[in-house]
Amino acid sequence: MRGGHERTAFGETAEGIFMTSGYVYETAEEAAAVFRGDADGYIYTRYGNPTIAVFEERLRLLDGAEACRATASGMAAVFAALACDLNTGDRVVASRSLFGSTVAILGRLLGRWGISTVFVDGRDLDAWDEALAVPPKVVFMETPSNPMLELVDIAAVAERSHAVGARVIVDNVFATPVLQRPIELGADVVVYSTTKHLDGQGRTLGGAVLGPSEFIDGPLKEFQRHTGPSMSPFNAWVVAKSLETLDLRVREQSRNAATLAGYLSEMPGVGRVLYPTADSHPQVELANRQMEGGGSMVSVEIVGGREAAFRFMNRLHLFDISNNLGDAKSLATHPATTTHSKLTPEQRTAMGITDSLVRLSVGLEDVRDLQDDLGMALTG
Repeated sequence: MRGGHERTAFGETAEGIFMTSGYVYETAEEAAAVFRGDADGYIYTRYGNPTIAVFEERLRLLDGAEACRATASGMAAVFAALACDLNTGDRVVASRSLFGSTVAILGRLLGRWGISTVFVDGRDLDAWDEALAVPPKVVFMETPSNPMLELVDIAAVAERSHAVGARVIVDNVFATPVLQRPIELGADVVVYSTTKHLDGQGRTLGGAVLGPSEFIDGPLKEFQRHTGPSMSPFNAWVVAKSLETLDLRVREQSRNAATLAGYLSEMPGVGRVLYPTADSHPQVELANRQMEGGGSMVSVEIVGGREAAFRFMNRLHLFDISNNLGDAKSLATHPATTTHSKLTPEQRTAMGITDSLVRLSVGLEDVRDLQDDLGMALTG
C-alpha cells in the first residue's frame, strides 16, 4: 500500500507524477558526479524516474525480489530478461505452452543471433531432465500457461536447472504475485505484463522484470538503458496505484472464475473446462501446492469447432470479445485466431489449442450475472 512512496515538500496524500524526461543540477560538478555514479540523482527518465521508482519498489515488495525494473510492455520484459544475458551459441530450454509472441522470440528472433531453444512439455519432468542433459544458459517457463492453463512444477524444475548452472525465468502473469511467488519456489527471475492484472482496468501498457540485484542492476539495467524499452511515468503511476487493490481484485476474480468453471463443466455444449484448481484438472495437486488460488482465467472447449465457438462468443453480452486479460471487466478470446494465430497449425496442435477453444478472463461483475450470460450464450 505504501511501498516506495516518498512525499515531496507539498505533503501530498497520493503519489505524485513526475512527467519529466530530464533533470537539472546545481553545478556542472554535481552533474558529472551523478553521471559517474559517485552521487545519487536521476539522469534521464529512460534510466530512472521517481514515479517509476515508486512502482518498482511496490512490486518488488509484493513479489519478494531483491530488485525490479519496469519496462514499456510485457513483451519488452520477456525480451529484455532473455536478451540481456544471452550470447551467440547459448542455449535455452523452455516449456512449449507459451504466449504466441514469446514463442516467436524464443523460436525465431533469438535464433537469428545463433541462440537455440529447445521446447519441452512443461508438465513432464522426464522431458526437462532430457533437455537439461545438455546444460542451457537459461530455462524459461510460463505457469499457468496461456491459454491451456498447464502448470510447471517450479520448485522441481528450478532445482534441476540450478544443478546444471541455468538461470530460471518464470512468466507469472496469470497467477500474479497474489497467488504465486516463483522466487520463493526457487526461480531466479520473474517477468510480468503489467498491462494485465497489475493494472487491471485495461488502461496502460507496461511490464516488469524482478530478480537478484546482480542481474537486475547488472546486465538487465545496461541492456534496458541502451535499448530504451522504458515505462512512461504516467503508466507507472497508474499501475502503482492499481497495486494497492491487486490482492482484493485477484482473489475476487479467482473466486468468480472457480464458480464459473464448475458451472460450465455441467453445461451442455461444453466439451472440456480447464481451470487449475478444479478437481478435473490433471495437475490440480500441483496447483494447490504452489498457488493460493486458481486465478481469473478459465479455458473452455465448445462442442462444434470454430463455428460453434464463434457463435458462443457472439451471443455473450457481459463478456466482451478482446485479446486482453486480467481486466476488471470479463473478456472472451478465441486464441487460435487471435493471440496464437501466428503459430503454425503444428505448434498450436502441440500446445492443445483447438478451434473449439475459448479463453475467458473473468472479471469483477456479479458472478450470477456472468453465469447467466454464459448459460444464455450456450443454450441460445
